Amino acid sequence: MSKHNDKGILPGILKGLATTAKTAMKPAHTHEYPDVAPDLPPRSRGVIALLEENCTSCMLCARECPDWCIYIESHKETIPATTEGGRDRQRNVLDDFSIDFSLCMYCGICIEVCPFDALFWSPQFEYAETDIRDLLHDKDRLGGWMESVPPPPALDERAAEPAEIAAINKPARTPRATKGPDT
Repeated sequence: MSKHNDKGILPGILKGLATTAKTAMKPAHTHEYPDVAPDLPPRSRGVIALLEENCTSCMLCARECPDWCIYIESHKETIPATTEGGRDRQRNVLDDFSIDFSLCMYCGICIEVCPFDALFWSPQFEYAETDIRDLLHDKDRLGGWMESVPPPPALDERAAEPAEIAAINKPARTPRATKGPDT
């Protein structure tokens, strides 16, 4: 005779079958994805969008990217002085801005470090390709994603006023009265 109690097998099987039957009667939580669009959270990370007119080609996003998947090419353009005796100025002109999404790990560092708000998260996630080379998005394709970027959330009415706005709304300082020789 074995050490194990054989009476425990049948109740265990029946308990398992009861759990299976109870679960089978509940409605499924499956989303019919291709037919029904999913409800994404407001801050979903899909694809990175580029607002080209804000980009100054500072290369900060490319330098901070841990995967080195951002490629930027630019050239300098001279802007003539607007006043006589003034200096000519130079500005960077963006020639190419590409992101290789086959390398990107969607960390968002590039968006966070951009000082000019040129990069944004778009909730679009349906950009699969059959050829891996098509995952290299150029500035035109990245700019096309801007249409799907949601507006920023409204500010909390209970939050403190931003320092920049508080400084603008501050009343002008009145000059001190100077002390004359007779006072």
